[in-house]
Amino acid sequence: MHWNVLRCVVALLLALAISFPVLANQAEAAYKQGQKAESKNDYDGAFHSYSEALKLEPKNAKYMAAVTRLRFYAAMQHVHAGVELRDAGKLNDAAVEFERAVATDSTNMVAKAELQKTADMIKVQARKDVPVSARPQSPLASLAASVEGPIEFHPTSNTPINMRMSSNADQIYKVVGKLAGFNVLFDPDFKPQRISVELNDVTAREALSMVSLESKSFYQPISANTIIVAADTTAKRKEYEHTSMKMFFMKNSSSAADLQEASKTISSLLELTRVQLVPQQNAMIFRGTRDQLVLAEKLLSDLDKPKPEVVIEVAVLEVDRNRIRNIGTNLPTSISVQVVPNNTVSGTTGSGNSFTLNGFGQLTANDVLITIPGASLTYLMSDSNTKVIQNPEIRAMDNERASLKIGDRIPVATGSFAPGGGGGGISPLVSTQFQYIDVGVNIDITPHIHSERDVTLKMSLEVSSVTGNVNIGGISQPTIGQRRIEEQARLGDGEVSLIAGILQDTDTKSLSGYPYLAHLPVLKYLFAQEDKERQENEVVFAITPHIVRAQDITEDNLKLVDVGTGTNVGIRTKEAPAKPQAEGAAKAAGQPKQPVAQIPVPQQVPQPQQQVPPPAPQAAYPPQRPLTQVPPRSGTPQ
Repeated sequence: MHWNVLRCVVALLLALAISFPVLANQAEAAYKQGQKAESKNDYDGAFHSYSEALKLEPKNAKYMAAVTRLRFYAAMQHVHAGVELRDAGKLNDAAVEFERAVATDSTNMVAKAELQKTADMIKVQARKDVPVSARPQSPLASLAASVEGPIEFHPTSNTPINMRMSSNADQIYKVVGKLAGFNVLFDPDFKPQRISVELNDVTAREALSMVSLESKSFYQPISANTIIVAADTTAKRKEYEHTSMKMFFMKNSSSAADLQEASKTISSLLELTRVQLVPQQNAMIFRGTRDQLVLAEKLLSDLDKPKPEVVIEVAVLEVDRNRIRNIGTNLPTSISVQVVPNNTVSGTTGSGNSFTLNGFGQLTANDVLITIPGASLTYLMSDSNTKVIQNPEIRAMDNERASLKIGDRIPVATGSFAPGGGGGGISPLVSTQFQYIDVGVNIDITPHIHSERDVTLKMSLEVSSVTGNVNIGGISQPTIGQRRIEEQARLGDGEVSLIAGILQDTDTKSLSGYPYLAHLPVLKYLFAQEDKERQENEVVFAITPHIVRAQDITEDNLKLVDVGTGTNVGIRTKEAPAKPQAEGAAKAAGQPKQPVAQIPVPQQVPQPQQQVPPPAPQAAYPPQRPLTQVPPRSGTPQ
């Protein structure tokens, strides 16, 4: 029975001894496979290979460092792929890439933000045709849910208008209303003046804008098919122009200062005087005309951009080399003579070195001791190399300072005060003030990211160490040696800036021995000792920026927008006029196009001009759609 148990234990130990090298070989093979993938910029494959190696040997520091280093790059590779898919309109495929990035690096905020953005875009697409249901909780909530937005002005007819008239402004307004199918009301204080207009192939809104410009008046919709016309004065605009209210949220605001800066910019450009900030919700409330609020939303979408971010890879390489050569003979440089008289000799008295003058005559060679120091022959050489490598990474936002400190904090006395009351025995430490100084590798970097994917780095790089101590006032103070560089550099994404030349070279030579003999060629090593020492110390910084979020500038941000006149804010948008039904029916029947119907007008008003088909456009220049005004807005043309 005992032999069977022993046989099982031995078999188990042999199995473990065989399995350990096999696991080690598998882990190393996976690690080498990851290195090959990394050399081909396949960061995702390299990360999975390194992770497999770490799974086989969880406590291997080399595998752990590789996994930590590749996790960020593998996640960003999926992020870039997801952005390209999303720009191509493939939202679901882009969401899959972003999910892979988050699964690879759960701390990557860029991947999480892009995933949330894509998910919101998918939800918006899915909810376009789904009605939103709300369940009010109180009568006030029910009333608030029933509140409508600004009045939408919709003329009944979209038939292009062609007319030529010279009459009072109110008559021309009425004619345009008859042709386009809407009602026209007038302010009691409105005094129409005689004007002349000539309109060819324009929409109802464009006709109203032109008539209001000629007559120095403005119009305001009061229902979907009714407008009111008044003189274009500040008082009348305040009386008739409707205002709206809307709350805007800033998704990328990180402080109340960002919110205040954005609201100040929008309100000053659009002349919005009623603005309220809600810092707790990163929101602002604007009240103004519909055109002002539309432009405010446009400006806010341009301003509310996530700040660009950059990962700065810093490689610090410090190389020390000391070479010492010591050759020669260390000969004695002094001889000591000591007289030790024999007290047993007659005529001498005393002990040790004490004797009388009569004893001089009885001194012999046995009473004199001569001491000669020993000599030594030295033939020694030493050569030492020290290499310190640090490779930290700093992630910083645009125009935000980032600091990295690796080392120790050394106390240094900065001042002292006299203790109250007399008395001795008070330690100087009691009356001394200290501050702590960071000693080691200190890096301060402030990046500024440009739209061309360049980065301007304002850097302060310092390597310091304690080189000795000095006693000042009874307190031992450290002597700190430092090498420091402050500079600015503009680098491209992934470009390496090598900061070298912080070189310290010390060469020391000393010679000790007998005069004259120490300078004899070759023989000098028998009578002297020569020491040579050379110290070389160099620090090299390699700075590499990697942009993880660039400045997001789209075509909509660069588009030129019409905001109205110098006194009134207004907007215009492109609108394609609908073709008249008569024209469509005539084409369907193969008949020639019929002219636009005219309405009867007062005798003093001439008949509107019959519509004339425009000439056929050239093939190289297709007809442009006219710009029309979005209701509701003032009658002043933009």
